[in-house]
Amino acid sequence: MSVINKIRERSGLAVGIIAVSLLLFIVGGDLLGGRSTLFGGNQQEVGEIAGQTIDYPEFNAKVDQLRAQFEQQAGRAPAEQDLAQIREQAWNQFIFEIAYQKQFDKLGLKVSPEELVDMVQGNNISPSVRQAFTNPETGVFDKSTIINYLKGLKNLPPQQQAAWASFEQNLSSDRLREKYEGLMRLSVFATTAEAQKEYQAQNTKANVKFLYVPFYAVNDTAIKVTDSQLKDYLDKHKEDYPGANSRSIQYVTFSIAPSKEDSATLYNDIKSLARGLGAAKNDSTFAQQNSDVRVPLYLTAGEMPEQLRAAIPTFAPGGIYGPFREGNTYFIYKYGGTKKDTSFTARASHILISTQRAQGDSAKASARRRAEDLLRQIQGGASFEALAQQFSEDGSRAQGGDLGYFKNNGQMVKPFESAVFGATSAGLIPRVIETDFGYHIINVTQPKTNTLYRIAAIGKTINPSQTTRDEALRKADQFASEANTKEEFDAKVKEDKSLVVATAERIPENANQINALSDARSIVRWAFDSKTDVGDVSEPFELGDQYVIAVLTNATDEDDVKVDDYRTELTAKVRNELKGEQIISKLGNASGSLEAIAQKYGAGALVETVDDVNLATGFLRSAGVDPTALGKAFGQKAGKRSKPFVGESGVLIMETTSITPAPAVADYSIYKTQLQQNGASRTSFYINEAIKEDAKVEDRRAKFY
Repeated sequence: MSVINKIRERSGLAVGIIAVSLLLFIVGGDLLGGRSTLFGGNQQEVGEIAGQTIDYPEFNAKVDQLRAQFEQQAGRAPAEQDLAQIREQAWNQFIFEIAYQKQFDKLGLKVSPEELVDMVQGNNISPSVRQAFTNPETGVFDKSTIINYLKGLKNLPPQQQAAWASFEQNLSSDRLREKYEGLMRLSVFATTAEAQKEYQAQNTKANVKFLYVPFYAVNDTAIKVTDSQLKDYLDKHKEDYPGANSRSIQYVTFSIAPSKEDSATLYNDIKSLARGLGAAKNDSTFAQQNSDVRVPLYLTAGEMPEQLRAAIPTFAPGGIYGPFREGNTYFIYKYGGTKKDTSFTARASHILISTQRAQGDSAKASARRRAEDLLRQIQGGASFEALAQQFSEDGSRAQGGDLGYFKNNGQMVKPFESAVFGATSAGLIPRVIETDFGYHIINVTQPKTNTLYRIAAIGKTINPSQTTRDEALRKADQFASEANTKEEFDAKVKEDKSLVVATAERIPENANQINALSDARSIVRWAFDSKTDVGDVSEPFELGDQYVIAVLTNATDEDDVKVDDYRTELTAKVRNELKGEQIISKLGNASGSLEAIAQKYGAGALVETVDDVNLATGFLRSAGVDPTALGKAFGQKAGKRSKPFVGESGVLIMETTSITPAPAVADYSIYKTQLQQNGASRTSFYINEAIKEDAKVEDRRAKFY
């Protein structure tokens, strides 16, 4: 009997356990995974804004709504990167609806129904509406189009009606934000005293001579930095090193790049497609059906890849050109004749002498003289490319001034476009061209043409075979199985010279990308997992065309800032301080001429001169931009010399040769406007940061995604 009773007791216990398990399954679902609110807690909270909790179902509902809109507009499901942007958009909408709305309500800001109608179909139509209802073929907006659309809205499918309702809601939200930011922007003000100070900073000029000993003149290995010195520096500069929840990792990658065998297989396949393309009666359809890459049927010479463009002189109707390889894609092309485009294309290079910062007519005249002097040098045989690399104040200088191909559709400012497309042949335009950006010397490298080439193209991308993928995974698995600690990770890297270790410092918990690794949420979540400790090595993560193995090297806490959190930065700062002390000590009394002091100091000491430097944009050649050095130069009288001091990048002695005061002016309105515009341009950013700070925004999305 006692045995039976014990069985009954145990049966009751077993039934109880099963019942509790079922309850947990039904109610909690993911109790231990972090989303259950059973027994209290905040496991479902995605975040908090202005004291209002945003829970997971509420947030996910907004994400689903935005996802549906994306799919309707894009015609496809969102990729992981798109989803990350959608979640960010959803979060920002919550911030707007809660934190921003709180500020709007305080000021009584609203968008009335009448105002919304005016924005959609009235006299002040929103740019968003204009863009959405502009005829793409003619570029013309007709208000009757939007009116007719609204009349038929009730007959459209529910999804389109919902999309329009969302569009109108966004119009209203944007207008509210514009009103609020407009009010804030109007509050930006610069006083006459501030304008006068800015004028003086820009126009007071000094000629200076200085001795400069850069920090790098002292070898890093000669300076020993202790942890106590780092701690002392951190304690004195806490405001510069805020706490944050972050993780630092090192990682290696194992490429799943196509092998030579994969490339050879595809090369043979595309040669077979070339025969089919040549024989196809409807070659454009054949190309579309067999290509991995969509290429327009008509191309200008400028839109062609370089290899195909080089083949233009050999084009014959029906001819097949290629295969040409671009990255991991092979292309073949079939030429089918030409036609004329409605617009022209040309290619040109330029040298820009900017007038963006020029103050007054004399500065502009000086810029023009420089441009005309360069033009004469080129006309005399000087290299256009070399002069562009040396003197052009434009991003194209690295390419010798080359701007590539462009159309006469407003891509370039009007005077520049008129000059290039007014040229009838290639060559140097014999005059300087003035635009709002400055003065241009222009060389037309390919004259205008409106010829369009009919090109049926097939592009086939080399994909790794399963054998290639399996081999990459085998190598990654073997590495991970033999490296369980940071020490073992480092040892394995030393064994395999083909592996390159990459470092990512202070990764935030909501990061989607790590260095060049996109869609890296899996690695970030591993790094922030409570079970992952510093020194742990991950399993292989498959990211795109590679496997990644990471080791956690550091973890920081926003409430507890340690030296290790900023060791690299702190070490550099303290080391430079110690170098500065050592250099100043070696300079001694610093008597005699700067040249004599430099010679006595020895290797590493430079003496340089800079004329017409100002406080606003002063640049001290080898010493770069150094506010402390500029302050010393302008703060002492002409003919005086400073004592050695530590600057931004080394130790300096500043000698002021002369100071030319800014000419007296009666009106500082230009500078007042400049300051106000600069302040107004940053208003949106400052408003957003201030509102989030006031709302005490807590973002916990990383726990869920």
